[in-house]
Amino acid sequence: MTKSIQQTNFPKLNFINRGKVRDLYAVQQNLLIVATDRISAFDVIMPNPIPGKGVILNRMSTFWFAQMEDIIGNHIISTDVTTFPAECAPYSTSLEGRSMLVKKASPLPVECIVRGYLSGSGWKDYSHNQSISGIKLPLGLKESSRLPRTIFTPTTKAPEGEHDSAITRSEMENIVGTELTDKIIKISLAVYERAAAIALKAGIIIADTKMEFGLIGKELILIDELLTPDSSRFWPADDYEEGRAQKSFDKQFLRDYLLSLKWNQKPPAPELPQEIIENTKAKYDEALKRLVK
Repeated sequence: MTKSIQQTNFPKLNFINRGKVRDLYAVQQNLLIVATDRISAFDVIMPNPIPGKGVILNRMSTFWFAQMEDIIGNHIISTDVTTFPAECAPYSTSLEGRSMLVKKASPLPVECIVRGYLSGSGWKDYSHNQSISGIKLPLGLKESSRLPRTIFTPTTKAPEGEHDSAITRSEMENIVGTELTDKIIKISLAVYERAAAIALKAGIIIADTKMEFGLIGKELILIDELLTPDSSRFWPADDYEEGRAQKSFDKQFLRDYLLSLKWNQKPPAPELPQEIIENTKAKYDEALKRLVK
């Protein structure tokens, strides 16, 4: 049984930052990313971890980064703790299976979201004005409808505890430039299309996903995580039906539970019942089992 890790504390390493899920350390000229078992919903970190979740995220990201290497490079140097620099050795038990030694990149200040289906905030936006991030969509689409074409809908990258805001392509161009925007959109769509085809063979529909890009000099690479149940909507293909919310292998189950409570979606988050923790873990496990053989 994997030991649950909600937060790391490695005094001999140079701590940089603690995100919603990942803890970040500087190791020589590189970075060490540790995927903990924290889980967030509505941009709030829950008080209870999901045991082994970080290991699942790490394995899944590693799998997808490898699948996309001919489309775009990524930041991974190694996921094998025995090859990490010597200063990591005292913490190898905690790092095993849930960490990556990565190249240091400059993260781009936009979230790159690709949608193949109409769900979540995309469905909400469409319901109001038949468009998402300035992209006009046909009338008559329903919740969970497959979109006529895959679309790229960027958002801002909000500070911790705040919500990202949808932006248009031209607003993204103002932030990172036209040339880089074009390149990111082409790559994001190509990554999604390939992943969607791979996942469908495993009985999973990837409804949408969020990608992070960074620059090393002028080289654009994928960073952070890729196509995990934290950053994507995974639906069981055999239960798909448009016009309603879908069952899922991601944290939508947790969101649905939280929406049933009288909680204002601000810290502090409520304690999670054991049943919700176990069911969330089972959904992540199922996604990994289907996708990563």
